[in-house]
Amino acid sequence: MLIENLTSDEFLDGLKRTRTVLIPFGATEGHGSHLPLGTDSFQAMDVCRIVAQQRGLFVAPPIFYGVCRSSAQLPGTITIRTETLKALVMDIVTALYHQGLRNFIILSGHAGGIHNATLQDAGECLLQALEEARIAVVTEYDLAAGEGQGLVETPGDAHAGEIETSRMLATRADLVKGLSPAEFPSFPRHILVRNKSSYWPGGVWGDPGKASAEKGRKIEQLVVETLDRLVTALEGFVEK
Repeated sequence: MLIENLTSDEFLDGLKRTRTVLIPFGATEGHGSHLPLGTDSFQAMDVCRIVAQQRGLFVAPPIFYGVCRSSAQLPGTITIRTETLKALVMDIVTALYHQGLRNFIILSGHAGGIHNATLQDAGECLLQALEEARIAVVTEYDLAAGEGQGLVETPGDAHAGEIETSRMLATRADLVKGLSPAEFPSFPRHILVRNKSSYWPGGVWGDPGKASAEKGRKIEQLVVETLDRLVTALEGFVEK
């Protein structure tokens, strides 16, 4: 059930069947010269909608903005502050809680470390504020890790490379504009830099040339299956 498509009556009817909502968070950021800026958001939206359809769950409207530190200077990137992201999570989950929902899965299609630490921080604060809430915070990358290792040929593939290009070829091939060259950025360890584009000019972290639609379908299915298991675990979770 996509919340933005429901009437108020349909929303109330949905609450009789489930108290679980999936909340897709993504980003608008450069993904090389071949993938759309909304790639992270599209991936999170797609798997949430598949799982929700299978199980009859709510899906909140997607958030297309995230904290994009390393990619901030790539053309088209729209980054927000950690304070803004945390406030968004707090406000959205609190509003859904007051509408009757109790189980919240915050799924990020954007794998940025600061971004996801902010989602985690917001989740911890919400646990203290909302007595009956169950909350999970997870990235798409975490859901596919381990089980998808045999599918991915590129060591260290992380952004607009083999994995994400495969996903987009499988679901939105019309938005894929050729292939960018392989790239592995060389940011200095532990040292913050101002001119990030000097260290990451192409916006790719991996090898798009090893991508295929078939891989994309298999990776998406792994994410869907793992997310489905997480829903079951969260709905049955009783804290000690």
